[in-house]
Amino acid sequence: QVQLVESGGGLVQPGGSLRLSCAASGSRFNIYVMGWHRQAPGQQRELVASIGSSSTSYLNSVKGRFIISRDNAKNTVFLQMNSLKPEDTAVYYCASRSPFSSVWGNWGQGTQVTVSS
Repeated sequence: QVQLVESGGGLVQPGGSLRLSCAASGSRFNIYVMGWHRQAPGQQRELVASIGSSSTSYLNSVKGRFIISRDNAKNTVFLQMNSLKPEDTAVYYCASRSPFSSVWGNWGQGTQVTVSS
């Protein structure tokens, strides 16, 4: 069982940047696919970005603005968010899954990101 703890959320003005971090406990972190999801009020949760051992993928609306990365030595995954827009406002969740499954089995508690002037 992997435990995930997010940090780095907050209030930022449009056009600003934030960096989210997700620290994972447990062993074998390097084999998990890690993802950042978000959920805005009244909307469904959506996958923003994911990273495997050598590949990344992004939601179309964040391509070119967000960068997902991981540090396997520190069991941490990051989401660098640049050129933030009000529509990026949401609770952001870190999650993990096996590379052999499509089910995100472990979730963090979430961190609020608010983009507003």
